[in-house]
Amino acid sequence: MVFPQIQSIVAFISRLSKRERTIAYAVIIFISVAAMDRLIISPVFSKMKSLEGAIADKEANIKKSARIVSQKDRIAVESAKYSSFLTSALSEEEEMVSILKELEKIANASSVYLLDMKPVNAQNVGSFKKYAVTLNCEAQMEQLIDFMYNIENSKKMLMIEKFQIGPKAKKSSIARCGLTVYRVTNL
Repeated sequence: MVFPQIQSIVAFISRLSKRERTIAYAVIIFISVAAMDRLIISPVFSKMKSLEGAIADKEANIKKSARIVSQKDRIAVESAKYSSFLTSALSEEEEMVSILKELEKIANASSVYLLDMKPVNAQNVGSFKKYAVTLNCEAQMEQLIDFMYNIENSKKMLMIEKFQIGPKAKKSSIARCGLTVYRVTNL
């Protein structure tokens, strides 16, 4: 059934004048090229473009991962250097007592008067355990600054999470300070 239609198209074209035949062939070629572009070429090129984008993303991820892997040894050395600060063979209570003693020792060395110290429940944060203590103290501003500096530079790797400083009374040279200090250890 397809062949009779083609034969009728060929018969129709053969009856056209030379100029009309040229235009008909040009139209047929144009329609064929446009159809081939829409049905074959454009989908192939768009698929190739999306694959090239995916390949570029994968290459960027591989380069990033390779850079991290190349630094693996340096990271391991750094981790080993600080692991002694993060590991603790003490129980939770013993660790908290150790932190409280360290804070008391630093306060005495800095001539800071501790009003109160309250341990906060230890929290699991990822693969670490966070021990925190809230404390209130009084001292001259210079002594408080020295106290805070010594906490941050303690061998126990204590860190000040937050603090609040205000005068003890109006026109007083003594400052009152509230601190939250914490220490992080491996689980």
